[in-house]
This record gives sequence, C-alpha cells and structure tokens, in this order.
Amino acid sequence: MSSSERIDQTTQYASDVIAGKVIAGEFVRAQCKRHLDDLKQAHRRELTWDVDQAERAIRFFPAMLSITEGAKEGEPFTLLPWHLFVVGSIFGWRTADGFIRFRFVWLETGKGQAKSPLMAAIGIYLSGFYGRKRAEVYCIGETKDTARVMFRDAVAMLRAPIPGKEGMTLEDAAYVIRGTGDLAYSVEHAKSGSFMRPIANNDSVSGPKPILVAGDEIHEMKSNKAIEMWRAAVTKKHGDSILMLGTNTPSADQQVGTDYSEFCQKVVTGDFTDDSVFAYIARVDEGDDPLNDESCWIKALPALGLTYPIDNVRKLVVTAKQQISTQLTTKRLYFGIPVGSAGFWTSEQAWKEVQGAVDEKAMRGRKAHLALDLSEKNDLTALTAAWEGEKIEVKNWYWTREFEVEERSTADAIPYRELEEADLIEITPGRVIDYSFIAAKIIEFCGRHDVVQMAIDSAHMEKLCEAFDTAGFSYWIEEGDDKAGSGLKVVRHKQGHSVSFDAKFLCMPTSITQLEDHMLKGTVVIDRNKLTSICARNAIIREDGFSNRMFDKSRSRGRIDGVVTLAMAVGSATAAMKESTGADDYFAALAAEG
Repeated sequence: MSSSERIDQTTQYASDVIAGKVIAGEFVRAQCKRHLDDLKQAHRRELTWDVDQAERAIRFFPAMLSITEGAKEGEPFTLLPWHLFVVGSIFGWRTADGFIRFRFVWLETGKGQAKSPLMAAIGIYLSGFYGRKRAEVYCIGETKDTARVMFRDAVAMLRAPIPGKEGMTLEDAAYVIRGTGDLAYSVEHAKSGSFMRPIANNDSVSGPKPILVAGDEIHEMKSNKAIEMWRAAVTKKHGDSILMLGTNTPSADQQVGTDYSEFCQKVVTGDFTDDSVFAYIARVDEGDDPLNDESCWIKALPALGLTYPIDNVRKLVVTAKQQISTQLTTKRLYFGIPVGSAGFWTSEQAWKEVQGAVDEKAMRGRKAHLALDLSEKNDLTALTAAWEGEKIEVKNWYWTREFEVEERSTADAIPYRELEEADLIEITPGRVIDYSFIAAKIIEFCGRHDVVQMAIDSAHMEKLCEAFDTAGFSYWIEEGDDKAGSGLKVVRHKQGHSVSFDAKFLCMPTSITQLEDHMLKGTVVIDRNKLTSICARNAIIREDGFSNRMFDKSRSRGRIDGVVTLAMAVGSATAAMKESTGADDYFAALAAEG
C-alpha cells in the first residue's frame, strides 16, 4: 500500500468533526482543528505525524484485549471513535527524536464513557507491547482504593481471553499478576522487565522512571501535590513518558481539576502554546439546553448509543427536571457544565461577534479616549484606546517585565514570548515595568490623535506622572473643581462597586454596563488580540447588594488587565458621547441601531 493510500483513522476522525459529520463540542472541535493544522505546520517545530505508529496502536486493542464488563462483555476491545482519536494522537505525533510528543494528556468527558478502561488498556500496551524495556506504569489515585479502580480494569483485561485465541489470556502468555482477585497489587511483564502498579497519593516511590502515569477521577483530588510530583518525573525522564489524567468536568470548588482543565482549554483553543499537551474535553456548548434537547448530549457523552445506553441519560434527565437538587450534579457529571463556575463574565457570543480589526491609522481625526491599568511587578500593564463614533472602536497595548518572564508565562498560562514575537506585548528590561516605555507610548499616541482624556486606576499613578515630568509632557489631573489645565486630561476611574453620579468621574459598575450594552447592540468593535481574549476569559465579576458590578482580580482565573482597561475606555467614550449629544438622544440612537 502506498503512503498516499494509508489508512489514517485519527485524521479521518478530526476531519469528520470539523466537517460536522461527527457532532462534538467546542474543545473537541478545537483539538481536531489543532491536529489538522499541525499536519500542515508542525514540521516547522520539528514535530512529525507517524501514521504507522498511530495505526499500530489502534490495531492492538481489538487484537489483544477483550471488553470485561457491560453489554459488550467478551467482545474484542474495538476502540470507540473518541478512543481512536485519543490513541492515534498520542502514538502518532512524534518529536524530532522520534519520541511521543504528548507528555501530558487530559481526558474529560461525562460519566460512563470508558475513560478508565481506555487508560488501563494503554498501560498494558506500553508495558508489554510497545517495545520498551523496563517500562514502569503507575495507576495513581487520591487513595489506594481509587488507584485500584483503573488497575483492576487492567487486571481484568489481562485475565480475559485474547480475541480469537481459544481462551488463552495475556496472563497465560506474557504477564504475572501478583496477588489474588481484587487484591492484586502488581502486574509484571517478565520478558521486558516492565510492570504496572497502583499508587496512592501518599505512597512513596523511590526514583520512578515512568513510561505512563495514569490517574482517574482527578476532579475528586484535594491537592495537586502528587500530580505535580509525577509531572516532574515525566518531564525529567528521557524518551517516552506520559502523564495521563481522566476526569468528569469539575465543579468550581474542585480547584485541582478546574485548574488543569482551564489550562488545557487554553492550549487547545490556541490561547497558550504547549506542544506537549493533548486534551480531549467533551462538554456541551454554551447555549445548549441538555435538559430539553437530546441532540447535544453526544458532545459530552461520545460513547452515547455505542456502549452507553441513551435510556440511562433520559432517566437521569427526567429526575433532574423533577428534583432541582439533582439538576446541577446531572449537568456537571453528564453534560460537562461546570456548576458553580462564573463562566464567561458576559455573553460569550456577543463578545465573539464584536471582535474585528481596528486600524489605528484609520482612526486619526476621531476623538479618542485612553484607559490605563498600571502594574509594578507581576501584573500586566494594559493601555486601551477607544475612538468615538457610530461604532466605538477599541484597541489594546500591553507591557510586562523581562525578569522571570518564562516562569510567569507558565504560572499565568500566557505565552509572553510568543505574544512578543507577534508584536502583541512589549517586554521591558528589569525586575519591574519601566514606566518610561508606557509614557513614551502615550506621548506618541497623543501626538497623532485627538485625545479627550485618559482614564486611570490611581494605583502607581504618581510614577507615571514622574515619567511624564521627566519627558516634559504636559498633563493635568481632573480634581472636580472645574479648573481645567493644559495638556492631556487625566481622570481617575474608580475600580470598586461604588457608583459615581458626577459626570466628571468614572466608575466600574457604569463602565461594565456600557461595554456590555455596546456589545449586545453591536455598537463596538474590539480589535482582535489574543491577549485581550485571554484577559476576557479569565475575568470574574462580583456584585454587591445593589447589583453594582466590578471585576474581581482576587477571584479571577488569571490576568484580566486588558478587559479592565477596555471597560474603562469604552465607559469614558460613552460618557463623552452622551454629554455631547444629550443622554436622551444618545440612548435613542442606540435603541434604533439595536
């Protein structure tokens, strides 16, 4: 068979998802698109797609393993379509050295989708059939009992008949199982010197060199300490080594699972680049109504109708509709809706619809409003410009410091170097952000545009003023005494819940509401910027008893500075437009456009 005629089931699955032939949610679609894009571009990063390795792994499961429970018990372990994509991706993608590319694998689906048997079967493949000597496979869990769940799946498959071999088992042919029944504690492949063992989080392991560490029910883990220890062992090991974690969608208070899931979401959607991470995150999409629409169920339950009966879900949904107490759990565990999560801070669809291209040169002649959120150490510094008009057009600029930028890139899940190469951020030298760079940008901007005013968070404002003074730049600060100065007008923008009823001052509750109004009515264009989107996805809103809203940096999922200044700038521009046209005329115009 020629290379052009080779079967490539992994790529076929990805193509079918993108074409809509296989129904999948946002993050599975993103991972499939990533696969197809990498087929065209990954060679530039010294990554290769080895279809033979992918197909070899896929063929192993039905050839050597049998299903050990459920309606299909005794049948060959033929991979489900979603299994096939996972297995093919793991074993097909290779580094320049020929090793497995994906060293961190995240599998998140609804309940009952055969994650644990899949991971157990991959452990068998790697321990005895992948061709590596002394391969170490560990099944990890919060306790020994949870670690043994997956391990028991592996033991059951080793004791089950090999398809077409007249009752012979892998235990008969190649493996030694230590312990009896459910008390088995080790599996050994004598010929290669390999083994598989269950390990609890509090168990000590001396100098592990794992080819696979597999853990399930990650959403139940209280701490990431053990996972990070194993991740370090995988990272340290030369050659093939994988940390594979399975989970149901975690709730917001299940912090370990939430943090890993949100990181993986950023990787598959392209917000963060990490070629060593693979994620299959099966959830219904925002806007889906799983309690009233069965067609979306398969997005979170990819085994539905194959090994997982649809009637099981129908019964759960009937109960959930009648008993409100079970609704949230059903939505999370079966449909991937992260209960308790704040989700996107506003309508995500409205946000996506107002993303566009804003050409700064084309804005000349229009009145502009600046907004600045300063930082000193770890935060971003963000500057936003909003130009008045029938549609307010908005553009962001960013700065961060050079010191520890690689470490912060990992901690913040923001690819600072990649963004710098794309001219989406400026990294200033030193341990703190040099305000002279920001002052220079503002001065340059004011020289090209008609700037009405700059809204600013008061924190660190005095240092910016020092930079302006050093540069000989004229500015004045609005103090509410009707005394106008010369140069750039600077207005303080309140960040908390307090509402200002004085038109001379700006406040966050009003600015957030105005930004949302413009997005919902389509009267704003936000310059498409990867970092701005990251900030928007990280943001969490907090309300007081009067429904006054603010961005809560302490509870947000990461850096949010860019969306804070975006609201400030739009709030400033909206206030000025209302003042110049009259509030009644302004809101009437908005209503007519909406």
